[in-house]
Amino acid sequence: MRILGIDPGLKITGWGVVDFQAARPALVAGGVIRLDCRAALGQRLAELDGELASLLEEFKPQVCAVEQLYAHYRHPRTAILMGHARGVILLCAQRRGIEVRQFAANRVKQSVTGHGHAGKSQMQRAIQALWNLESPPEPPDVADALAIALCCGRAALGGIRAPRAPGV
Repeated sequence: MRILGIDPGLKITGWGVVDFQAARPALVAGGVIRLDCRAALGQRLAELDGELASLLEEFKPQVCAVEQLYAHYRHPRTAILMGHARGVILLCAQRRGIEVRQFAANRVKQSVTGHGHAGKSQMQRAIQALWNLESPPEPPDVADALAIALCCGRAALGGIRAPRAPGV
């Protein structure tokens, strides 16, 4: 199963593609979409849509795994803005008939590091170790996206049903 993991953002959106088999998941590619933070929100969302469409066309994943929205009571504006990016991601995948699954950040961290509150550097080192990379993926958004894809694949193979994105 080919999975595109996405760590949503309005400045940097991390992405990672993994071919998942029971024996060993294979790293296909990873990177980031960098958006112009000086551009208007609508323009950034349109740019994100275009870049995601290109990734979906190039890698042809069967599943798109996305981090769930997390809202901290002290920063509600951040959650609202991130919801825009997630909406674009969900819509882009849905238009192409790609199944969307979503995972809480702490579940992703637990799946990859064994600790649900792992930090960015711990996630990077776990991804580096899994695929024997020369250095940790940079920026951390790439490691997060690959971890989301891994969590999705492990959930699928383990028989754990990942929740579908709302409305999908």
